[in-house]
Parts: sequence; structure tokens; C-alpha cells
Amino acid sequence: MTSDEAAALAPSAERVGLPAIFRVFLTLGATSFGGGVVAYLREALVERERWLDGETFLAGLELSQILPGLNATNMSVYVGERLRGAPGALVACLGMMLPGTIVVMALGILFTGGGRVMNVSTVLVGVGAAAVGLLLATTWKIGRPVIQRATDVAIIAVTVAAVAYFKLSLAVVLPTIGPVAVWLYRPRAMDRLRPPTRGHETPK
Repeated sequence: MTSDEAAALAPSAERVGLPAIFRVFLTLGATSFGGGVVAYLREALVERERWLDGETFLAGLELSQILPGLNATNMSVYVGERLRGAPGALVACLGMMLPGTIVVMALGILFTGGGRVMNVSTVLVGVGAAAVGLLLATTWKIGRPVIQRATDVAIIAVTVAAVAYFKLSLAVVLPTIGPVAVWLYRPRAMDRLRPPTRGHETPK
């Protein structure tokens, strides 16, 4: 791909209007559920709207997971700011939060008024199963190009074991495993892991 083609595909603040940003995130906020929101975000922002490429989406997702708050809300601020600055971040965040706010307030009024919705737990179990499936599919799609060495698999395995088996909090896992991963993937170490390029070998 040439530089002109890459520039044509790159997100542009002039091409993306505030109403479009609000509409997309309002739809995401109204149709996404739980952990599966990552799948909805990627499908909308990378595959359908093409506002981000895969690497940029992954970078935004990593930042959203590190910062306090909901991943979906953090991601909306990240994308909105990237597209249209502070107004875009505000519009995207409002669009993402508005549907959930309305639903929670409506349900709260119903339950406070003595209403009772039957089989709610059954519905939530079904939604949770669908969200897990979407999250697994998205994790595989995002992680497949990144996982290339045994070191990648080892970091994943240690992280999963710490959270799933030993039941450690993310507040413990991130400050311990995170710095180790950063140290392993520091620029000098990555340069040593890359195979030498022909015609540019270091003379002995």
C-alpha cells in the first residue's frame, strides 16, 4: 500500500462529523452488553466505519483497560478525541452512556414502584453467554496477529492463571506482570529478537 492510499484510508476529522460520532456510539450503547462490548466496538469502529485500523484499536483498548472506569466509556472518549478533539470525546461519551442510563433509570422506577419482571435471571444468563462468545471471538481476532513467540504465550498463560486460578485482583496482576512484559518487549530486546536483514549484517 502506498503512502497516498494509506492517507486515504486514515481517519480524518474533516470527514467524520459530530452527529455521525454520536449516532455510532448511541447505537453501540443501546445494542452492546457486558464484556461483549469489545466485539461491538471493533466491528463498528474498525470493520464498518473504518475510523480506526486494527493496531490503533488495540492501542486504544489497552489504554482503556489501564485507566479507571468502564472500558466502553474510556474507549468512546479515546475514539471521539482522536476524530474530533474534545467535542468528539464529549459527544461519543454521551452517546455511549445515554442508552444505559435511560434503561437503568426506567428499571429502577419499575422495581421501586413494586413491579416485578419474571424470568429476568434467565434472560441475563442468555445475554451473558452471548457476551462471552463475542468476547472470545474478538480476543482471538485481535490477538492472533500479535501472538508470535513463546514469550507471548507464556505471558498470557501466567496472566490467565493469576486471575482465573489464583483469583488475584487486577490491581495486583497489572503492577506485577505488566512491568515484566514491558521490560521483555523494550526496544533493544525486540531488536535482538528480530532476524538480521540481508545486506545490513554487522561486520565482525
